[in-house]
Amino acid sequence: MLNHEKPIRSPNRWLPLLLPLGLSFFSCLSLETQEKRLSPPWKTAEEYRLEDIRRYVEPSPAQAIHLIGMFRSRFGASGDDAAELESLEARAVENLREAQARAVAEERWDDAASLTRSLGALGILVENTGMEADFVLAEAKKLLREGNTLSGFLAAVRSHNMRPLGFEDSLFFLNEAVRARQRRTAAFFLAAGQAAGTVPEELQVYAQGRDSPQDMIKGVVTVIIDRGIRIERGRGIPDRVLGSAFFVDSSGLLITNYHVIASEVDPKYEGFSRMTIRLGDSTSSRIPARVIGWDKALDLALIKAEFSPEYVFSVVDRVIPQVGDSVLAIGSPGGLEKTVTMGIVSALSRRFLQIGDVIQIDAAVNHGNSGGPVVDTSGRLVGIVFAGIDQYQGLNFAVPAERLAAALPAMVKGGKAERPWLGLTVAETGGGAEIIYTAPLTPASDQQIPEGAYIGTINSRRIQAPQGLLIPALQDILFQARPGELVALETAGRDGTLQGRYILMTAPRPELPLAEAARLDSRERMAAPLFGLVLAPTVGKSFSPSYLVKKVVRGSIADEAGLSEEDPVSIRGFRVEEKDGYVLMEINVKKRRTGYMETTMQLPALLDSPDTL
Repeated sequence: MLNHEKPIRSPNRWLPLLLPLGLSFFSCLSLETQEKRLSPPWKTAEEYRLEDIRRYVEPSPAQAIHLIGMFRSRFGASGDDAAELESLEARAVENLREAQARAVAEERWDDAASLTRSLGALGILVENTGMEADFVLAEAKKLLREGNTLSGFLAAVRSHNMRPLGFEDSLFFLNEAVRARQRRTAAFFLAAGQAAGTVPEELQVYAQGRDSPQDMIKGVVTVIIDRGIRIERGRGIPDRVLGSAFFVDSSGLLITNYHVIASEVDPKYEGFSRMTIRLGDSTSSRIPARVIGWDKALDLALIKAEFSPEYVFSVVDRVIPQVGDSVLAIGSPGGLEKTVTMGIVSALSRRFLQIGDVIQIDAAVNHGNSGGPVVDTSGRLVGIVFAGIDQYQGLNFAVPAERLAAALPAMVKGGKAERPWLGLTVAETGGGAEIIYTAPLTPASDQQIPEGAYIGTINSRRIQAPQGLLIPALQDILFQARPGELVALETAGRDGTLQGRYILMTAPRPELPLAEAARLDSRERMAAPLFGLVLAPTVGKSFSPSYLVKKVVRGSIADEAGLSEEDPVSIRGFRVEEKDGYVLMEINVKKRRTGYMETTMQLPALLDSPDTL
């Protein structure tokens, strides 16, 4: 397994370095200047006028609707402007309807589903042309007819989750799974079919069988990235990266980690890089492989080799594990192929990745395991090994299988997977998902979505989730959308009363969202998303801090550092280190609760915060 150069730790688990400091700092900023630095940097409204909206109504109606919301939030609308905005909005909605009808007529089912979601965000029901579940089901059948079994089965499951499959459809997909020799996929469609009718016995026998670890290891390979020779102390040393991968389709498609194959696709990498896979031991021949698609935010990649595997792992009949469940990890630790280790699920919902959480396991994994499958004792996919911490044995992590299933459709299309992005950082508090930061030059800042409000609904859905899982639940809603789709977001007060409704067009998610924001925003405001520290200005005086702590987000770095509300602070030494994705901010703190004491707190944070939407 490839461990990262620096230990992987959640931002909420980093403890700050406290250094005593015996010098006060002079605050020369006026209260007005401090308030301005804490005001959201609305920078785009002035660029748009009615003529811009008119220009987008025909070619890009979703963009026009987004701009109409911007215009109303910035300038209001009255008289002739109000009448024209209503007319432009009606034309844009009608153009969206027509685009969806054309997609249906041309059997572009994926586009039809996307346009249906945008119309649904506007509260428009289009039963006459079909619902999203209909389009996804039609896409699944089309893909299977074309021989694309991986994408076809994934689309069938999405359709089933929206609306349970009927008996005939379940039987169709069950037969296809048996033909493709994917037992666990067949088990999924068997369960769907049995809920609607009686399934032929011969299909039941195959689907109810069980694959052994000896079967599964036939579907796992070693990934070798040859990066030539590196020079260390005057000696040439082979520069190679070892990882694991597993087949998810009989055409030769495999899943591994992005960090294993990064040199193959990263434009910043300068040097030689060639990828091969190996099915047996070190004496086995190597098979050339290439990258199809990747999702850096989830540390996943889809690769392909011209090889027909003996065993294919199912990403359909996956399992959401419970703490204490037994799991197997399969891979090539240190290049030792076909190694199987056993352990348990130690914890869930560890917040490491930009999007969502990961699973903690104690099954033994080492360098070379990265990208290998984690399965339960029934052979169902649980996750994909992606990281461990060298100095702590038994502390290892896996990307959940449900995240892989959600990411695969975008990766199959090829290239870098694009994710939708609103531009909000949220914190789970007593009132729900509180918006603590709106990033500049994003859809959320375009619409002036207020900080301090709570997310009430997304696309008219009020999200309920157990404590600690609310933010991942919100991310799951956006995960299925495309950049460029319309999303309806309603904000609420602490009591849950809805306060405002916004129609936003999602933008592509930046590679490091908060790194982009740090270049455009003040360091005082960046304290909120990076460190969980919301500040308020105080009257500037000689030899006194410039801000008061208005809010400390529970579980944040600032919370673990011991900061509390009403603590006076000033900020200095803020810098962004994009190379490693780290930030370091030094804060001078006078702790009122412990008497007169000044401290410099060095708070490290990761720029790829997992609490962003």
